[in-house]
Amino acid sequence: MAKSSGKKITPLMKQYNSIKAKYPDAMLLFRVGDFYETFGEDARKAAEILGIVLTKRGSGSESETALAGFPHHSLNTYLPKLVKAGLRVAICDQLEDPKLTKQIVKRGVTELVTPGVSLNDEVLQTKTNNFLASVHFDKKQIGVSFLDISTGEFLVAQGNEEYIDKLLQNFSPSEVLVQKQNKQRFFELFTNRFHTFFLEDWVFQKEYGEETLINHFNVKNLKGFGVQDLTFGLIAAGAIMYYLSETQHNKLSHIQSLSRIVEDAYVWMDRFTVRNLELYNPNSVNAVTLIDIIDKTISPMGGRLLKRWLALPLKNIEQIQNRQELVKFFINSDDFFKTVAYQLKQISDIERLISKVATGKVSPREVVLLKNSLKAILPIKIAAEKSNNKAVNQMGKRLHDCNELIGKITNTLFEDAPVHINKGNSIALGVNQELDDLRVMANSGKEYLNSLLARETERTGITSLKIAFNNVFGYYIEVRNTHKDKVPEEWVRKQTLVNAERYITEELKEYETKILGAEEKIQILEEEIFLKLIQYIIQFVQPVQQNAQGIAQIDCLLSYAKLAMENSYVCPKIDESTDIEIKNGRHPVIEKQLPIGEEYIANDVVLNQNQQQIIMITGPNMSGKSAILRQTALIVLLAQMGSYVPAQNARIGVVDKIFTRVGASDNISMGESTFMVEMNETASILNNISQRSLVLLDEIGRGTSTYDGISIAWAIAEYLHEHSSKPKTLFATHYHELNEMTTTFERIKNFNVSVKELQDSIIFLRKLVAGGSNHSFGIHVAKLAGMPNMVIHRATKILKQLEENHSHNEVKDTLKEVQNQDMQMSFFQLDDPLLEEIREEILTTNIDTLTPIEALMKLNEIKRMLTKK
Repeated sequence: MAKSSGKKITPLMKQYNSIKAKYPDAMLLFRVGDFYETFGEDARKAAEILGIVLTKRGSGSESETALAGFPHHSLNTYLPKLVKAGLRVAICDQLEDPKLTKQIVKRGVTELVTPGVSLNDEVLQTKTNNFLASVHFDKKQIGVSFLDISTGEFLVAQGNEEYIDKLLQNFSPSEVLVQKQNKQRFFELFTNRFHTFFLEDWVFQKEYGEETLINHFNVKNLKGFGVQDLTFGLIAAGAIMYYLSETQHNKLSHIQSLSRIVEDAYVWMDRFTVRNLELYNPNSVNAVTLIDIIDKTISPMGGRLLKRWLALPLKNIEQIQNRQELVKFFINSDDFFKTVAYQLKQISDIERLISKVATGKVSPREVVLLKNSLKAILPIKIAAEKSNNKAVNQMGKRLHDCNELIGKITNTLFEDAPVHINKGNSIALGVNQELDDLRVMANSGKEYLNSLLARETERTGITSLKIAFNNVFGYYIEVRNTHKDKVPEEWVRKQTLVNAERYITEELKEYETKILGAEEKIQILEEEIFLKLIQYIIQFVQPVQQNAQGIAQIDCLLSYAKLAMENSYVCPKIDESTDIEIKNGRHPVIEKQLPIGEEYIANDVVLNQNQQQIIMITGPNMSGKSAILRQTALIVLLAQMGSYVPAQNARIGVVDKIFTRVGASDNISMGESTFMVEMNETASILNNISQRSLVLLDEIGRGTSTYDGISIAWAIAEYLHEHSSKPKTLFATHYHELNEMTTTFERIKNFNVSVKELQDSIIFLRKLVAGGSNHSFGIHVAKLAGMPNMVIHRATKILKQLEENHSHNEVKDTLKEVQNQDMQMSFFQLDDPLLEEIREEILTTNIDTLTPIEALMKLNEIKRMLTKK
């Protein structure tokens, strides 16, 4: 008889396979007794990520499979590691008590934790939002929505590709939901820099999305949120709500509103600018970011809000000035400043604590933290309400005292309530009479055991008697072997150890039943009372969230005040003009990184649309050109965030867009050359400039040959000068030929970063002075970098020869000629047949499909063509 080819599957594995089939793309943590187990491929991944032992289940049998597990009480240790590795984790629990069934225990997934949907403190960062995003593509526009389930913040927006790209960069979601049919389009537009999850196409339907949202908020329509016109954004928001239900997150009363991100209200910065200015993320390993320097917030809520303010600088002058006024009040009100600073330190993350209450994942200790935090807000509220400043007074009035809630928690829970409700001793005395009586019984039972021990010690004469408890046979008496001949006959032996014997007695069993019965009832009662308390707290979600937002604002303003006082920042004047005037401006990050005793060299920058629209900055590498560009952008940015700025004084005409093209940020890993990336970013700037734009261009054209680079840089500067918007521009370059532009273009002015020349070296003075620069000092910089002397001497010799053969004047004359004739520059004459052949060879080469080896071979081939000549 032929053997069956099918593997024999145990009932447990059959159950596992049926649950795993429902969550094929998630790691399934399968609860078996006191362990969470993983099987097969999941086990191999878990073992690698968690560093746990990989074993086998059913070793040697037909049903052998890889196995890795960890104790269930270690879930909070291991789960964050899996989620941070980008995995979706399905937690499968036992849905019934194994003692109450003779069949296999019912199991089911109780929660699906993903990078974007987590309430676990170990996964979340205190001062950073953990956003889940959803993107919906329409023909012309894209809708986007962001939700932080840990805080209840729910945002929606829509716009073109650049706008959505900017929002994704700024909000930095941990996970993005995308319609399956748009997978390729998403990667083409936004690359693969996010954890993505693809949902079925039907989820992204207008009617389904709106109905889902209306049902969640329990409203007739969405007009009250002011988002009804954002059709595509609402489709994305509906997909998020669908995803939450699919991941078993159904308790969502803390998600109380839906807010639109108003595109026109904030300064536009594309993702290149956010990256180039290093606002949040460093571009090199040990670099310090702007947020590292300016974040003086104390509370987690303040830290998160400050990042939002940095991502979305204001354009409304009145709103900016309101923040400035409040910062001024904080600086000048010493008592208020100290009260707020002290009280903020006593406040926990109430925004996330109230979310845990709403989702039913809060512990007794966290509820006590919530109560103490609400108490700590009261002195801030009182101090603000006493203030003569109208805005501060209003801030105080917007904070809720929550006295009723504070009183309820105080009366219900012990101050030192444990982390887990099943640990006991959470519910205070006097809350429930039955609970108090049971505690007396349980405690007196333990006292009785002590008296029983004393009695039996005296009766038997065994001085080392011990009463203990274990899960196998309950309470027992332990007798060391030296005394076992004194054991009374009525004691029943239960266990023999190396040095002792364990016994039980009838009297012990009776008391055990009473005590364990009481402890079990105590646990049930404590859990019931705690659940009722949670239900009571849920009605306070809104006032607690409002308090969290109010405290976050106060914290950010206090942070601004602290920053200004510690670093000598000044209040900038913000007006409707299109001018920028910065007197002795400093780079907020670099000035904090200087060696002790060294002062930052401050610089003036004046830009306007009438006399000085474009500043052409020349000077050697390492002289500080890039620092001046960046500091100008950062000063404008800080000013429009409502902060004080690092300068002697500053006047900023409101800027609506900041563009930067700084440094050669290579994207070769994506198959693009440095020069291609540079041109893409520059094209994006030229296509989006406006009257109030600030444009910062650093070393444009550096990625190609000198003549190509000069001609591209010249054409770009000319375009910006002649454009009807007249965008304010700082243009750093090492092409000194561009200094000639000032003779033809009236609003282009030359400046250089000065250096002091000694006999055979240079000193960087880092001071911006009027006029162009004639040298590049590249060889001096190479010398400073420690280049071998032989190379330095050889370079100097070659430079002299080049300067003799190809004077700068030739290039300048060519540029002038082009300018006068208004014709395109052409440095190469292709009447030579060989050059024509090489040109044809290059043009017919498909660079996109060329491997590095093929590129070298092609280059070698062209070289051979030239040497044959």
